[in-house]
Amino acid sequence: MKQFSIFILKIAAVLILTMGLLDVLYTTVYLQSNSRNKIAYLYNSKDLNYDVVFLGSSRVNNHFVPKIFNDRGYKSYNFGITRSRLEESALMLKLMVERHYKIKNLILQVDLNINTNDHSEAIRSLFMPYLHRSQIIRDHYKNIPEYNQLMYIPFYRYMHYDARVGFREMYYSLVHKRTNVLDNDGFHALTSNPGKMVPADLSKYYPKRNVAYEEIKAICKKNHINLIAVTTPMCMSTINRDYFNHIQEIYPEIHRFENAVTDDKYFATCGHMNKAGAEAFTQIIFNAFFKPR
Repeated sequence: MKQFSIFILKIAAVLILTMGLLDVLYTTVYLQSNSRNKIAYLYNSKDLNYDVVFLGSSRVNNHFVPKIFNDRGYKSYNFGITRSRLEESALMLKLMVERHYKIKNLILQVDLNINTNDHSEAIRSLFMPYLHRSQIIRDHYKNIPEYNQLMYIPFYRYMHYDARVGFREMYYSLVHKRTNVLDNDGFHALTSNPGKMVPADLSKYYPKRNVAYEEIKAICKKNHINLIAVTTPMCMSTINRDYFNHIQEIYPEIHRFENAVTDDKYFATCGHMNKAGAEAFTQIIFNAFFKPR
């Protein structure tokens, strides 16, 4: 029995050691890769200067064309990430401050993402390689239920989020296989929709006060960043467009642009514009708040 117990302890020790070594290996690879996604690019950069930064979900990623700003004398970048929520946008802004970014204007999408205080599990996973290295990330996640496992069990976070930061992604990061995520200064264009537009249904959506949005406002105020919060276009057949009226009842400072682009020819889906729509909308936003230099 004693020998069996010693054998089990040896196996456990080897397992823990292996997990620790794998943890170090994966983390080292991710710390040297900045071409796979916007969070890696953000974390592995510092001291960047931007006149305009765009933050939000796919309704930023697919809707704002930095080239229109850049061609008019403004340095801008689209940090929008598909599937992200305001919680992830808040953490990205915190990291920008931690990485000593100098940002003059933040254009933040606040529309469908304000109906929940929840997070995106898929996007949360992309922050995990840097959990042990960033106090900002640790503080942001210290109250989530699985924090202790993610923080103190070696390699657990890579196993838990294997689909996003597991072996496949680590290998591609190791060999520096690029994606197109960072092309066009972060803007990703959608193609036109040749079929009939399917109306989006917002009847189950209801805006509420949002913790992350409040946090973003506080960060911008503290760091002298001009925050421009906007709604973004939806096709005119959207069910329950009154949703946007309720947003402004809660947060009157949010600028409404859900009707800025209306023709279906500018939409890939009811909730996402195509390239032509994105260009038209970005020009509208530029004209509303900026002037060519």
